[in-house]
Amino acid sequence: MLRGLYDWTMRLADHPRALWALAVVSFLESSVFPIPPDVLMIPMILAAPRRAWLTASVALVSSVLGGLLGYAIGSLAFEQIGQPILASLGKAHSMAKFSTKFNDFGFWAVLGAGVTPFPYKVITIMSGWTGMPIATFVATSILARGIRFFLVAALLYRFGEPVRDFIEKRFGLVATVFVLLLFGGFMIASAL
Repeated sequence: MLRGLYDWTMRLADHPRALWALAVVSFLESSVFPIPPDVLMIPMILAAPRRAWLTASVALVSSVLGGLLGYAIGSLAFEQIGQPILASLGKAHSMAKFSTKFNDFGFWAVLGAGVTPFPYKVITIMSGWTGMPIATFVATSILARGIRFFLVAALLYRFGEPVRDFIEKRFGLVATVFVLLLFGGFMIASAL
């Protein structure tokens, strides 16, 4: 099933309305869809590097709006919709433990999930379920998704095709290192 969704998403990258497809995929990926928008973004930017920033912007705005849907699912319909989605991702067993600590680290949870390959939809739903302040959620989502999508766009714009393999194979590692460096920077700044 996932392979079929992946192939379908790749075909969308060549479509004349690819930006609309990217907007839909980015929106849905933030709450229910299993395929990340990078799958569309990468071939779209490689095909039209001059539109890299527009492509990243569409992914960012759509992803944050989709994150608000995930937040609403967690807040208003967790039992009916949110819990089955998290269970299908294998995250049901850790929900109770996770929710007790979540809001203490909410900024970092949203930032980490928004930048790294961790399923962002898990964090959007959990943010609503645990009652994270919506302003914190939205601001952190904009920061995290902006870093992720604009970093991919910048790398592809600057280096083109050679960086595609690097992004596809090592993006999770690079994003995780970036979040750790960002966290370390905040820790140092708060200690001063």
